[in-house]
Formats: sequence, structure tokens, C-alpha cells
Amino acid sequence: MLLSIRHETVYHYTAALTYTIQQLRLSPRPDPHQQVRTWEIQTTGRRNAFIDAFGNIGHMLTITGLHDEVRILAGGTVSVDPLDRGRLPGNHILSPLVFTVPTRLTQPDDGIVAFATQHVKAGARSAALLALAEAIRGSVDYRTGATEVTTSAADALRLGQGVCQDHAHLFLSCCHVHGIPARYVSGYIDPGETEHGASHAWVDVWVEEVDFSGWVSIDVTHACFAGDAYCRLAIGRDYDSAAPVRGVRHGGGFESLSVRVDVSPTNS
Repeated sequence: MLLSIRHETVYHYTAALTYTIQQLRLSPRPDPHQQVRTWEIQTTGRRNAFIDAFGNIGHMLTITGLHDEVRILAGGTVSVDPLDRGRLPGNHILSPLVFTVPTRLTQPDDGIVAFATQHVKAGARSAALLALAEAIRGSVDYRTGATEVTTSAADALRLGQGVCQDHAHLFLSCCHVHGIPARYVSGYIDPGETEHGASHAWVDVWVEEVDFSGWVSIDVTHACFAGDAYCRLAIGRDYDSAAPVRGVRHGGGFESLSVRVDVSPTNS
């Protein structure tokens, strides 16, 4: 599928800033099943490109001098191949054991241990992992604004509400309970007729099956395998290591944020 993507992020401030630094992960990953046809990032300030430890393409954006707005526009077209039951092609640079380490956002507490013990077992195969996604979707209702980017998996499970990143964090945390490698994915999805789309988060989980050993990509929010409607930006241990935009500033007073993401299939 050829996806046309436009992602605009605008920070507004009530007072002038003197300095902004943002870490951007807004370029699609060079994964074997997706090919970038065109892609451009537009910002003010200076951008320096880098590749992080997980193989993500990043840019360090710095803006100096007085400013009261930071506008970031990224977009282009990306061709994504279909996946067989979410199975990702090879090119695994890092050991999957890198993704068995809990983080602040995915650290399991007693509630998650009990939930994971009930809904998944060590060495689980794809069907069982999809069932875990279904259990998470049934326990944490999708509700925009119910949580923050700092909300942990344990907090989301206790609250019983969250968004796609909370679903992903809870899935990772359950996998960590059983030592199953699993990683966070940020990117875009063609929403089609579904309720949740555009900017999105899901997971990759390592499976050992009779006919396949490797990463399987699962959309926890929709309890389905990811496929050619999904464009991958970054992977990491959690949101913090795969966020599209993160940064700090000097000055600025109160901040307001507006984000618009448009994703649609295209023929050109």
C-alpha cells in the first residue's frame, strides 16, 4: 500500500522563548517491508541528523533567538508491503533480549503480574499474544485525554482507561513478566473505517514458532496484526525512546500544542 502522510505539530507560547531543543523521530524507518518514496521535514532553526541505538532516523532541532512558536511539518509518501500475520522480515540487528528490560513506563507492579499471569504464558505464540491484546483492550477502554505521556502501564490498568500508547505499554509490561521480548513502535496508520487512526502506537513481540522465529507486529488497540496500513517511524523500549517529538525550552510562559495528522492511501 502507498500511504500519503502529513503530520503538523505546532507549539504556541504565551511569552517569548530564548532557546528550544527538540529530538525528532519523524522519518520512517528503513525497514525491509517499507520504502520511502518521498519525505520532507520542514522547521525553522537548525537540524542535525542522527541514527539512534535502535536504528531510528532522528534529527536534533535547535532554535535560538526570540520565538513564540515552534512549527514542525513532516510528510511524504511511503510504500508498505503486506505482512503475513504481522511477521516482520529479517534484518534484526539487535538481540531481542534488549527488549526484555522494563522501564519506568512499563515496570510491572502486582496488578500487572496478576493480569499477565491470567492472560499470557512464557513462550506464547501469535494467537495467544493476540488474545492478550484483546484482554488489554477489554480492560483499558480507549479514551482520549484520560492519560498523559507520563502515565505508566500500571497506572493505566488501575484507571481502566487510556490510549494506544497505554495499550502498548501494558502489553510490553505483561511480556516482561514472562521474559518475552517486546518493543514499542510509533508511527502512522491509515484509519480507514476504524475509530482510531493517523498517529499511532503498537508493539512488536518476539515469537518462536514452528515455521517462524522473529518479530510479529501487533496493534494492541485494535487487537489485530499490523500490516500494510501501518507506517513505522521508530522503535524503542517505550514511548520515551520512540516519541516522534520530545524536547525542552527556555522561557515561553504557558504552552499549548496542536497536532494534525492526515494519512490516506494514494496511487501516486
